[in-house]
Amino acid sequence: MIDIFFIRHGATEGNLHRRYIGRTDEPLCEAGVAQVEALRKRGLSVDKLFVSPLLRTRQTAGILFPEMSYTVVDGLAETDFGRFEGKSADELSGDPAYQAWVDAMCLTPIPEGESVADFKMRCCKAFAETIRTVPDGSRVGFVVHGGVIMAILEAYARPKRDFYAYHIGNGACLACAYDGHVLTVKNVG
Repeated sequence: MIDIFFIRHGATEGNLHRRYIGRTDEPLCEAGVAQVEALRKRGLSVDKLFVSPLLRTRQTAGILFPEMSYTVVDGLAETDFGRFEGKSADELSGDPAYQAWVDAMCLTPIPEGESVADFKMRCCKAFAETIRTVPDGSRVGFVVHGGVIMAILEAYARPKRDFYAYHIGNGACLACAYDGHVLTVKNVG
């Protein structure tokens, strides 16, 4: 059994303004740093740490585990929102491509971006390849993005739940146990 902490990075300015922030490499904002510092007070400890390549996750990992080195996993980057990147729903209202995407429950390919199916497959492949290197009995941290956490849990957690059911806030942590096939969610905080 492997204990896993899925940690969503602290907020960025784009998150606060409810913008689609995927590949944009924004830093944590002041509120995001405060979220992560509050999480640090829980005293999480891990044997191994895996992080998305984006700045906001690397900053979060540095605040939570300042003395620990980590492995950057490119496949754990957030989705590419293409034409929607950096914009809010309000800014995109009236865009027929955006409305079509929303009407399809955000499951169709994003113009000039990544399809949800491709994103989920990429995240799950990166998780499977990464966790395979971790010895049984370890405690592991994944400092990643909300969408990445949702994709992995939708595929691996039981009982099976919808992608959106696994949403957690910025600077939050989801504790799970992994038996080599299934993730069991222990708590959210």
